[in-house]
Amino acid sequence: MGWEDSGVALPCFDVEKITACTRACPRWVHFGAGNIFRSYIAKIQQRLLNLGKSDFGIITADTFDFEIIDKIYRPFDNLSLLVLMHPDGTLEKEVLASVSESLKAAPQEADDWARLRQVFCSPSLQMASFTITEKGYAITDLAGRVLPAVQRDIDAGPQAPSSGMGIVTSLLLDRFRAGAMPIAMVSMDNCSHNGDKLYHAVQFIARKWQEKGFVGQDFLNYINNSGRVSFPWTMIDKITPRPSAFVRDALEKDGIEGMEILTTNRHTVIAPFVNAEAPEYLVVEDEFPNGRPPLEQAGVLFADRTTVNNSERMKVTTCLNPLHTALAVFGCLLNFPTIAGEMEDPDLRALVEKIGYQEGMPVVINPIILNPLAFIREVIEKRLPNPYIPDTPQRIATDTSQKLSVRFGETIKSYRDRPDLDIQSLTFIPLAIAAWCRYLMGVDDEGNPMELSPDPMLEELTAQMAGAKLGEPASADGVLRPILCNPVLFGVDLYDVGLGEKIEGLFCELIAGPGAVRQTLHRLLTEPV
Repeated sequence: MGWEDSGVALPCFDVEKITACTRACPRWVHFGAGNIFRSYIAKIQQRLLNLGKSDFGIITADTFDFEIIDKIYRPFDNLSLLVLMHPDGTLEKEVLASVSESLKAAPQEADDWARLRQVFCSPSLQMASFTITEKGYAITDLAGRVLPAVQRDIDAGPQAPSSGMGIVTSLLLDRFRAGAMPIAMVSMDNCSHNGDKLYHAVQFIARKWQEKGFVGQDFLNYINNSGRVSFPWTMIDKITPRPSAFVRDALEKDGIEGMEILTTNRHTVIAPFVNAEAPEYLVVEDEFPNGRPPLEQAGVLFADRTTVNNSERMKVTTCLNPLHTALAVFGCLLNFPTIAGEMEDPDLRALVEKIGYQEGMPVVINPIILNPLAFIREVIEKRLPNPYIPDTPQRIATDTSQKLSVRFGETIKSYRDRPDLDIQSLTFIPLAIAAWCRYLMGVDDEGNPMELSPDPMLEELTAQMAGAKLGEPASADGVLRPILCNPVLFGVDLYDVGLGEKIEGLFCELIAGPGAVRQTLHRLLTEPV
């Protein structure tokens, strides 16, 4: 059976020719070879190649999980099978061939490292993009201490970096030494002001190297000159869950073999195929000092920084991400296997409607380039309820401590700062925060032990919550205060803005006994507030 017989779209371009062009004249390198890159970023370039609007592919590099390169990219000649899952159950399949090279970004991988350095020294290179998750840009912990891997890079200098940001800064140094050639460093991660996060990480390491005499001030001047090195802001949106066994089985039924799902030693769940929803949005600040591909012809929206910021705030603080986080926390506590299943629950659907439409929408600034009401309506009515998106509360709950300051804190700050809004009118955002604290107890609503998702603050947070006991509301006395007053977590001290005691009260209600999470949720949604 051929690919076409299985309903799989194939590339409309000469893959070998594109690969050769990319090797000779690299234009685009992407850090973070995981599922969101394969489902969306690689698809964007595939569209351009299919249209004949480009003659090069993407070089992908990973700094975190080399098994992805060894087991997913190279055995399949850098090809991926993209499966879009439509709400009617249709699976839209396409072989992606826009990735021309896959590299392990680490000095100990000598051949790959040499090639990556060569790429960064190429005058043709226009952009380096990133999907490495928000924690990939971290330089310090929440106490402000420099992370050990970053400190080692600072002390050892740029020759053999080990941290992700040390690697990127070292490669930029290579480009500087090769002629201070221009480049755009484009974070496409789902976090607020992502370009600034990347810039501050790179600038921090470069400055420390300058202080230790490894580099001169001229390298810092290069990084700080947006006409040479730019750090555009972006807003990205595409739900890309872990590979689905349902999709794997459907592919095998169509005669497509070898689609096994694997979990790497670094806990990445990945497969030769990648499944995702069809809706997708990418808004990019148009700052590319060495030129760029015509990405607008593949659906990318280009705008100024203010518009990108408003688009990102619309999505991350109101129209999608806070809803996802609320569903993740309650879904874990109430033992829902999927996000879509939660949207069939009247209480949970009403909860996200209250957080989005009632509490979040009053502070949204319309970005114009996207319509906020149309966006959130699509999220609530079509995207989150899609039964063929196998997304789990546990996946969305990953790294929640890193997300709260934006997903809920920004709305809270807007209520604090706007005289026409009453912060005490907020009920469902405080409920979501209280439920997250309840989640940190590691016990579900029935009183059974519950595995918590990975989070860089998990050990510290669970230790703080250890005193709270299910069925003993009095045990919560004083437990939450160190968490709720932490502005690193929420962007504000929740006591200073008048919500700390309210959240404590909700938390005590949530731990009243087995079933209290469901009872509290239902009460707040059905009784006048």
